[in-house]
Amino acid sequence: MNANTESVTTSPSLPDFPPFSLTRLLRTVFDPRQGQRVAILIDLENPSDIKDLAFLKDKSLSIQRHAYEVFYLGLQSGGLTELGLQGGELFAYKITGGSNLDLPDTAFNQAGEEVSFADAIYSRYDIILCISTYSATAPLTAFAKQFGFRGATLHGVNEIILQSGLAVDYREVSRKAEKMRLGLTRADWFEIDFDVEGATRTLRLICNGQEAQKSHGLCLGDEPDVANLPAGEVYYVPESAEGEFPMRYEDGTLGLMEVRDGRIVKATLLKGDPAMVEAHNAKLKSDPVTGEIGELGFGTQVLPVSGRDIQDEKVLGTVHVATGRSDHLGGSLTPEKFASRGNATHDDILFAPHKTPEIRVSAVRMRRDGQTRVVLADYRPAAYLEQVLAS
Repeated sequence: MNANTESVTTSPSLPDFPPFSLTRLLRTVFDPRQGQRVAILIDLENPSDIKDLAFLKDKSLSIQRHAYEVFYLGLQSGGLTELGLQGGELFAYKITGGSNLDLPDTAFNQAGEEVSFADAIYSRYDIILCISTYSATAPLTAFAKQFGFRGATLHGVNEIILQSGLAVDYREVSRKAEKMRLGLTRADWFEIDFDVEGATRTLRLICNGQEAQKSHGLCLGDEPDVANLPAGEVYYVPESAEGEFPMRYEDGTLGLMEVRDGRIVKATLLKGDPAMVEAHNAKLKSDPVTGEIGELGFGTQVLPVSGRDIQDEKVLGTVHVATGRSDHLGGSLTPEKFASRGNATHDDILFAPHKTPEIRVSAVRMRRDGQTRVVLADYRPAAYLEQVLAS
């Protein structure tokens, strides 16, 4: 069958999700042992507002409210006893302002006291749940390896995520992700065709036969690790990349990214505010590694759109690339390699109908074992991937 005309199937309908259960989630993800200690982290502009739960007066802090009402109270009202865990304390830290930026050295406890992350949290707890505005997966993963704890990052939690992406059985998520991983692993390269503004642009991501990885939500055993929840993703840290791809900035401006030797080297305005593209180019010039392509990811789950990339990039049929920090994924780009540690973010660029309506991903092709196959077309699994998932 011609690789460019391989048939696709219709998108699957949403399943019925069971009611969210905190104890089921923690038991499935961690299988905690009797007596292990658990803590909850939140981020606040003024972390001292954790004292007397003052932050709950701010109705805009919906993520932090979920952290308190669902996770903290869920543990304190019986979850700790049911799971055989201890602790359940809540800590707040200064909001970082960017995805996967380094965490501060200090946090505040519920008494409003400033404490050391290393002495009061990392070294004292076995399981750490970070429910925050910005992802903290990269820094927490580094500290988990240093101090030996396990954890989960759940940034951007909202009601849709609680009732779908966090209500699923992660053993089943892991099984499906492994099927897809086996179908995509050891690829030579992937090519993504983007139809935008009347033209097709292609980005090639070079993997050179490396093993694909999976984010599957299980953080079992004694090995220090941090799960990113909701999970359900197969990903690579590409060895290089070449070509072009469009990017939608936060204000809706469209830019065309020119990629050479694995990095975005220049952005060109396609539509919208020239100042957005000018600012991006200035950042690329002053700190070139901010443009490094640090991830290629494919969603594996059938989930509703939540409005938060943490879940929406896990939806089957979507594809995302990311720039910047990659050490938490097995890559080599660490914060000290940036001109400024404040630039050391890991920024996912999600392509999905709801997120990038001006951009059509008409095809994603994989080269492996001497064959080129279409794996996605028009945000749906192609016949090859459907067969992989049905096996």
